[in-house]
Amino acid sequence: MITTDKIILNTTNLCKNFKSGTQEQQVLKNLNINVYENDFTVIMGASGAGKSTLLYALSGMDKVTSGSVGFFDTSIDSLSPDKLAVFRRQNCGFVFQQMFLLDNMSILDNILVCGLLTKSDKKAIVNYAKELLEKVGLTETIWRKFPSQLSGGENQRAAIVRALINKPRVIFADEPTGSLNSASGKAVLDVLTEINEGGQSIVMVTHDLHSARRGNRILYIRDGVICGECLLGKYVSGNEERHEKLQDFLSEMGW
Repeated sequence: MITTDKIILNTTNLCKNFKSGTQEQQVLKNLNINVYENDFTVIMGASGAGKSTLLYALSGMDKVTSGSVGFFDTSIDSLSPDKLAVFRRQNCGFVFQQMFLLDNMSILDNILVCGLLTKSDKKAIVNYAKELLEKVGLTETIWRKFPSQLSGGENQRAAIVRALINKPRVIFADEPTGSLNSASGKAVLDVLTEINEGGQSIVMVTHDLHSARRGNRILYIRDGVICGECLLGKYVSGNEERHEKLQDFLSEMGW
């Protein structure tokens, strides 16, 4: 994994409120966060703490109530909806717990339709898609199959390829292994780890300890506030000292 001190994402006094009738709930409270280039940043916290809300705010998928989000040299909270959509398409890749693959399209076509949104060289996109599919262990026999014909782990790896097809600067992942069995979940985490070791920045939300171990930096959120940070360094399988450090940190946080 390549790490730098270059800030790629930052928030300034970020707040996010949700309204329910006449009531308003503050979910994120004056957050000031830096996310660094080439890091595998993991956001953890109890259910309802604001993990996914923070991820969506960082990626521009959800508009903040106040404060600002800086993505490289762009203040994304000030962009118009159309410009923000283009910015996300060019700079962000998304992997969710639900894959959102189109059932009436093959795995390869699911990926190509995203690539063609930003580039016109179809041949180059097709070749790159096939290269990525092979990289995540999806062989040619799978490319023309439909999502319903594949396992959850295979579909999630295809979703990762879809997220990578436009060569985004940051991959945002929201509980990417939440609906997978342990074997499929490990395969997906292995892919994300390999991507990160190649220099790709990842910001992932998870409640799962095994998934969190893949990160080199853990941010813990409680009641809309970042209340702790744990630096783990490069992921090494079977490194018990590193795993114990994470468990001690989470215990201290009351996880």
